[in-house]
Amino acid sequence: MNAETDLMLWSSLPVPAILLDADERIADMNSAAEGFMNNSSKWLMGQPIWDRLAVDAPLEESLARARANGTPLFVNDVDVGTGRRAPLVCNLQMAPVQGRPGWTILLISPRELAGRMTQSHSVKSAAKSAIGMAEMLAHEIKNPLAGITGAAQLLSMSLSKDDLELTDLIVQETRRIVKLLEQVEQFGNLSPPERRAVNVHDVLDRARRSALLGFGAHMKIVEDYDPSLPMAHGDPDQLLQVVLNLLKNASEAAATRGGTIRLHSFYEHSFRLRRADGSGQSLPLQIEIIDNGPGLPDHIKSEIFEPFVSGKENGTGLGLALVSKIVSDHDGWISVESVPGRTVFRISLPMAPREKQEID
Repeated sequence: MNAETDLMLWSSLPVPAILLDADERIADMNSAAEGFMNNSSKWLMGQPIWDRLAVDAPLEESLARARANGTPLFVNDVDVGTGRRAPLVCNLQMAPVQGRPGWTILLISPRELAGRMTQSHSVKSAAKSAIGMAEMLAHEIKNPLAGITGAAQLLSMSLSKDDLELTDLIVQETRRIVKLLEQVEQFGNLSPPERRAVNVHDVLDRARRSALLGFGAHMKIVEDYDPSLPMAHGDPDQLLQVVLNLLKNASEAAATRGGTIRLHSFYEHSFRLRRADGSGQSLPLQIEIIDNGPGLPDHIKSEIFEPFVSGKENGTGLGLALVSKIVSDHDGWISVESVPGRTVFRISLPMAPREKQEID
């Protein structure tokens, strides 16, 4: 292969790759690594790698031994940070460079990308199955429920005060079931997004104002936006529905005295969606809804986007499933990280095509 081919292969690697010299200084990096480091190769060239990359694992002895023996080194499931972003769980691969004694190539494979993709696919499949079954039953169930409600109301007219509690309970519970069925129907009848160039900050501002006037009046909502963020390719009304749902969940999880929600937007060049057919989709636009509430229950964290899974006592389990469906219909993906005191819902979206960067 010639130098031009080598450069093309280097640039095409889908994972961050960094070339280190014998003094463990950055000699070169590909475009994916620039995105991961959130800095240009020109700026980072010649700098010590461990001054720019923080790995939560003791690597010195293992790396020295691998370099001395000329063998690769594999480190799995470690937190890797850059100082410019939150640490990610990654797999690291380090291998000697043939013909250059002491030189090493470092490959960084963020595990969250593959995990989120698997999650997105499984959630979508589960949602389709649940919706198909629920829609088939919804109409037939709503008819007898209306009859039960009517009969209970008629009975209540001739009952004593003590017995009225029972008929009131029947009416309340049947109405709750009807509301659930209506949400299922809304889930299944959601129209495809009418996608165009969208300023995500306009969407976030609309959601913030709406929340502060209603369900989030007891919350403090902080804006932390990247003003240079390009236009997203999406349906503004459906994206508003997504953000409102996430804000509502955060507000309801907070104590009555309230809490803080941070709306954060930023650009991540290295985030890509790879489909089963091998095609890829760049998803550089990131939106995070971060709250300081109690966090998600441990037993539902991995299933929170699946239909009928809820952490609320009387929740339907369809709100986050609907959010996931809308994001998936936008060719994006959504994930969550949650510990007590910090829950982060992260939405990744594609940019609008260049010819549509002006808002319609």
